[in-house]
Amino acid sequence: MCEATDAPIKPVVAADNKKSSGSLKTMKIIAGLLGITTIALLTSTIVLAVDRANSSSSTTTDALTTKPPAGENPCAGKKPEFENVQCVIDEINQTGEQSGANVTAGYKGKLNTTAVPITEPYYKAGLCPVNVHWHLGAEHLSVGQFDETGKGPSDVNKRRKLAGKERLGFQCKLYDETDPKFTEPYEWKHCDSSMEIGQTYEVHWPHSAAGACGTLNQYQTPFYDGVFCMDGVITETNSQIGVQAQVFTIVNDESYYYPDLMRGMIVDGGMGSDIAYYTGSTTGTSRNNEICSQYTPITWQVDRKCHLISASTFDKMCADMKAQRDDMTDDLYAHGSRELVADHLAANNHQRGLRG
Repeated sequence: MCEATDAPIKPVVAADNKKSSGSLKTMKIIAGLLGITTIALLTSTIVLAVDRANSSSSTTTDALTTKPPAGENPCAGKKPEFENVQCVIDEINQTGEQSGANVTAGYKGKLNTTAVPITEPYYKAGLCPVNVHWHLGAEHLSVGQFDETGKGPSDVNKRRKLAGKERLGFQCKLYDETDPKFTEPYEWKHCDSSMEIGQTYEVHWPHSAAGACGTLNQYQTPFYDGVFCMDGVITETNSQIGVQAQVFTIVNDESYYYPDLMRGMIVDGGMGSDIAYYTGSTTGTSRNNEICSQYTPITWQVDRKCHLISASTFDKMCADMKAQRDDMTDDLYAHGSRELVADHLAANNHQRGLRG
């Protein structure tokens, strides 16, 4: 159950030993209009998730997609609007730490931050998943798992040059063009038909303490509406907003089927066992190393390994998304991947956790 809190707002230091300038006057005006504090907004976001064990039951992609009865959506329009800003002006960071970053074991960014990431499962910290979406390729970098030497059915450089195509991030190293499970077409019934067998996708599950947890309105598109749904809850973004991220190569093989990908990262055997914890920002191709997100800092929990998963798992997830009260149509396809965050914009608080 998500509850409001009367805890005082904790200020967050966002820049590299220097104050982020930003436009505080404008933010105060916006904050007043939205009825929430400037600090909470300036250090807010997202992009996504609850650890879960996999169900042993099997559900086909022909699952019912009938929506619940229509009703008032308390989360609609709750996204606070913050424009992207120039990352650095006159050697002064204009906003806080960014994502997606390098999550290779031992990596730490160069941006000093006082923000502390959540290192326990999100549900234990009072957060629930409020959305699921995915990116074409990996936005994070894990050397030896998903990096510049990865491969798939689409060449990275060629794909980036194709007009109208989403930007492709890093790819896993699992693709084998001689193995039918990486090449045999799959008939997509619920996900967008642009999805590719053999391709790498990074799935994000945004979580929030201010979500409509346990209700028919829990899952929202855009995810920001779900993250900021309940007024008066968010007082410290890095401890109340988080995203899970897990990277997969899709195969046409039912032995890699998992029945419930919608609710969070798969934690099963080696899946979800090697996690990078750090604070960052929202992602997406509207940001890069010159233009940054102001939705920061939030916690990221990223699985460092790449995993195989069946196309039917994704299609079942898309069917589940269609069955939500809110319209999640805009998340049924792969979004583009942001370029890897530069060291000077990445937080220096990376931690590694081993589960199991």
